[in-house]
This record gives sequence, structure tokens and C-alpha cells, in this order.
Amino acid sequence: MIDIHCHLENKYYNNIEEIIEKCKKNNIEKIIVSGYDLESSIEAVELSNTYDNVYATIGYLPEVIYENKIDDIKELEKLVKLGKVVGIGEIGLDYHWYQENKEKQKELFVKQILLAQKYNLPIVIHCREAITDCYEILKEYKPKKCVMHCFSGSLEMAQKFIDLGVYISIGGISTFKNAKKIVEVIKNIPLEYIVLETDSPYLTPEPHRGKINYPYYVSYVADKIANIKGVEKQVVEDITTANSYKLFDF
Repeated sequence: MIDIHCHLENKYYNNIEEIIEKCKKNNIEKIIVSGYDLESSIEAVELSNTYDNVYATIGYLPEVIYENKIDDIKELEKLVKLGKVVGIGEIGLDYHWYQENKEKQKELFVKQILLAQKYNLPIVIHCREAITDCYEILKEYKPKKCVMHCFSGSLEMAQKFIDLGVYISIGGISTFKNAKKIVEVIKNIPLEYIVLETDSPYLTPEPHRGKINYPYYVSYVADKIANIKGVEKQVVEDITTANSYKLFDF
């Protein structure tokens, strides 16, 4: 299996090497550490250079606009060739936490889509309470490869994204008892458009909900998808791993 999205940062974990070794022992072939500002993107690149099974995506979330963090695309671009960078992300729109200046968010999002296109990299999209605007931007700019990180939208929107060739990333939310919407999505979309993630240290799946999340907990997500789809877990592992290889150039 591949965890296509986690935040394996020192501020969350003091035993990163131990976690990575445990991933190897638990059939987690690769881990992608995702940046969301300049500092976390630098750390993601450093981790990718340190561990053979770790890769990085780099990007700026809307928070960089509002928290006086660097949002200079040139600074981000410098990181592209410094490590095993396999994508631009997480990037996107967040109208839940940041309701002001939506146009500035869109501008930053588009700049990073263009950066991804320049280097032929996929994009990893964060979208919270902004799904229509995210869809319209993707429809207009047509990135070659992209994935909706931690998808929580409707089946109708999932199908619209898939029609654009977008992959749907499923995480620990799928295991929650009240996760009716994402269960419907998993049940009805093709497995060929699903990839797995944990978003560690957040969104820990059952039966560990409420505690810190780890990349090797992606196994619980695979279990849940297999149960919903009525297939063997190995089928989920094989197809989602193949999808990850199509999406990211490891």
C-alpha cells in the first residue's frame, strides 16, 4: 500500500525513523509527506532525501496568505529539484477557516497549478467548503494529473471530478460511524480512481479515533474500502497502489 498524503513532521512525532520502519514491516511501500507552507515543504523534501521510501509534495495552503508566511512561488519552485518531489500540494481553497479574500486564494491556487504544469507534476488538492470553485478552476486549467485529498464531498461532485480525470483520495473519515456521504462515494465510484491516505497525524481511523494517526494506519482505510466494495483487501491494495503509480512518478 501507499499512503499518498501525511504530515510526518518533527513537531508531531519524535520517532520518525521508528514510524518509517514500522511502515515497511506493515506492507506500506511508500509514504508521501505533504507540505502546506514553505517550512513544511522544506521539511518534506529533507525527509525524502533521508529515507528511501519517503517522497515529498510541496505547496502553499491559503493559510500562508493570512498568517504572514512566505507565499512566493519562486521560493517554492527552488525546492522542486532538491529532493524526491513528486507533486505540488497540498494546495487549494479553504472557505471554512478563511472566508475573506477568496480571490487571493484562487490566485495562489492557480499559480501553483501553473507551477505543476511547468514541471509536469500532479497536484494534491485541499478543498474545504469551496468545492464548486475548486471544480471550476480545474475545469478551466485542466491539470494533467491531480487528486482530491481527503475527499468529503458528494457522490455527484466525485463523479464530476472523475470525469475530469481526477483521483479521489480516501482517508480515515471513511471509518467513522457518521461517514454516510463518503461511504456512498466509495460504494459507487470505480476503484480505479481511488487512492489511500492517512493525513497523519490527523483524522485517525477507527479503532484508534481520538489518538494520533500514523501512516501505517492506512491499512484500516483499505479494510473499510474492501468491506464497502465487497472485495478482498488484496484487491484494494493492488488497485490503489497501481493508481498511485499512475498519479505520481516515483
